[in-house]
Amino acid sequence: MYAVIFTGGKQYKVSEGETLRVEKIPGEIGSSVSFDRVLMFSDGKTIKVGQPKLADVAVKGHIVEQGKAKKVIVFKYKKRKRYRKKRGHRQQYTALKIDTIQTT
Repeated sequence: MYAVIFTGGKQYKVSEGETLRVEKIPGEIGSSVSFDRVLMFSDGKTIKVGQPKLADVAVKGHIVEQGKAKKVIVFKYKKRKRYRKKRGHRQQYTALKIDTIQTT
């Protein structure tokens, strides 16, 4: 059984018991999270596709970790112009553990 959810401008394929990293969601470690924007659901036999989302399916989980990803270096350079810029960026993320995929 799996579902496709939409959060943080991206789509994620999730199943029960899976841990995934998504864009930062406000909340404390251990607090519950519910995703109502479920785009697709499959139980192994049937597939439901929402247009644009499914009203009778919800994905529930809890927050495992709040953190920052590895640093990405952004380096801009123009030859023969003495132009160099070096910047770094660390994207914040939330690690989630998917508990249940509920259908009604």
